Amino acid sequence: MRCPSCGSLDTQVKDSRPTEDSAAIRRRRLCLACNFRFTTFERVQLRELTVIKRNGRRVPFDRDKLARSIEIALRKRNVDPDRVEQTISKIVRELESLGENEVTTETIGETVMSHLRDLDDVAYVRFASVYRNFREPKDFEDALAELAGEEDGKAAAARK
Repeated sequence: MRCPSCGSLDTQVKDSRPTEDSAAIRRRRLCLACNFRFTTFERVQLRELTVIKRNGRRVPFDRDKLARSIEIALRKRNVDPDRVEQTISKIVRELESLGENEVTTETIGETVMSHLRDLDDVAYVRFASVYRNFREPKDFEDALAELAGEEDGKAAAARK
């Protein structure tokens, strides 16, 4: 593993332990060249995913890019970081378990929105506004009405 501080490949694992949801291994590392300490995560990857962009380009799937977009949607929202990490892991596992090596940006976007809807309503609307390219207030009203309709359905089911 390359040291993020000095770039040396001479690093040593000092501690390994599973994450709380056991979806990854957290490793504390020490650079033997500069004594810099850093953390890495090791995850199971079921398959190499390729993303098919809207313009037809194909790029490798990037879990970190997915995590950044979800974190942007969740900015200044009080959501437990462990729940966020579990949600990201669920999304990746769901995409990998589709059985395809190539996945469209539409599939990724819809999958993220379905999980954000369960995680945080405001983050859902934020993500949807970018993903669906909202252009006017009516677009936001439609997304909010969609959320309100689901909440009414859940409340009705809970009363039965």
